[in-house]
Amino acid sequence: MGERLDIDNLRASLKHPVVGELSRLFEEAGKTLYLVGGSVRDALLGQVHDDLDFATDAQPEQIIKIVKPWADNLWLIGIKFGTVALGKGQLKIEITTLRSERYEDASRHPVVAFDSGIELDLSRRDFTVNAMALELSTGDLIDPFHGQDDLVKRLLRTPLGPEQSFLDDPLRMMRAVRFVSTMGMDLSDKTREAIRQYKGELARVSSERVRDEFSKILTGREPSKALRLLIETGLSDEFVPEISRLEVTQDPDYHHKDVLEHTLLVVERTEPELALRLAALFHDTGKPDTKEIIEGKVTFYNHDHVSAYATKKRLRALKYPKAVIDEVYELIYQHMRVYTYRMGWTDKAVRKYIRDAGDLRAKLNALIRADCTTKNPRKMNQSLRVLDELEERIIELEAAEETAKIRPPVDGNEIMEYLGIGPGPLVGEVMRLLLEARLDGDISTKEEALELVDVWAKDRGLKG
Repeated sequence: MGERLDIDNLRASLKHPVVGELSRLFEEAGKTLYLVGGSVRDALLGQVHDDLDFATDAQPEQIIKIVKPWADNLWLIGIKFGTVALGKGQLKIEITTLRSERYEDASRHPVVAFDSGIELDLSRRDFTVNAMALELSTGDLIDPFHGQDDLVKRLLRTPLGPEQSFLDDPLRMMRAVRFVSTMGMDLSDKTREAIRQYKGELARVSSERVRDEFSKILTGREPSKALRLLIETGLSDEFVPEISRLEVTQDPDYHHKDVLEHTLLVVERTEPELALRLAALFHDTGKPDTKEIIEGKVTFYNHDHVSAYATKKRLRALKYPKAVIDEVYELIYQHMRVYTYRMGWTDKAVRKYIRDAGDLRAKLNALIRADCTTKNPRKMNQSLRVLDELEERIIELEAAEETAKIRPPVDGNEIMEYLGIGPGPLVGEVMRLLLEARLDGDISTKEEALELVDVWAKDRGLKG
């Protein structure tokens, strides 16, 4: 059902020089060191990366004493949770004291105790596939919760009961969905039911942590499968309630599927880039609020603008960076604009589209293409032909005018000299006017530019 696991893949980790050196240092100090978590899981799958996670029976201050002379860098930001981070060459390493932890009611931070053995430490981990350890001194694999079997089956179970696991750390519900998207996993029935039951606990988790998991879900290799799971369990209602509303909004242009099905298909058809996937997911969320029946037909007029504004509000609540929010907003706001090209755009209209799309034009065109999901071949060809024609026309205009390099025929110094004014906002106003006119093809020579300046100056009372 999944990849075949090869224990030799895991034991090959012992031959890594850094792993061998660390193992020796801890042995000499009389301490046991284990390779744990995702490092073990990925090694069993034959995947190698530059992040290694270890656990040890050494106390945090003992870890520092052991590794400080050896490490290239040391970071102690997680020391209160027993984690010492360090760098060695290109490797990023975390070493954590064996621990148990519990969450107080309504708390976002665990209470940590450094008094556990390896099996108790593994039992507190999120899923059985991450609850395995390789004891470096012996080469023995410790797998008390049958993580190997679950990895082969691509099954997500918690080491202990999922109820307690999700109460301890509600973000684990998001991580479960993330593994569905990034690794093609499936949830056990108990895990799925526990998410339904305890989804409200996600409110205890910071927006930033939810956001980070959501981003990984969206940019995974099976996003629509994961998004269905978010909706089915009700988890999406806790942080992106707009998505489940799409399920009941029938779109006449995509009569073979509801708006939700259309949206999931659009997400699948886009590249796994965060802003593009966010735009694909939210691009039709304004439809429930713009649905009208006019002359017997269902319409969603202006849904692109409504979607854009609502998405900006949601992404702000999830604490996405402003640059990401602005990019997603523009992609959604402009994604329907190209369909008016059928009405006949002038060169001026095409140039305005180029300017407004700016650096986002490639992503915008990708979103528009992904948005064409109709099963009607004629409609599909018509929609794609419009975009093809527009792109060809843009290429022609750019080749002819080198749009990105266009400047007004005169510069700011010439304007100041011509009008007899000094530096200031008036110069900027004139230059913006000239650039707009140049881009629109209204002026091309210095004489034409100065004629336009004369008109502007007269209107401003600067010339008689």
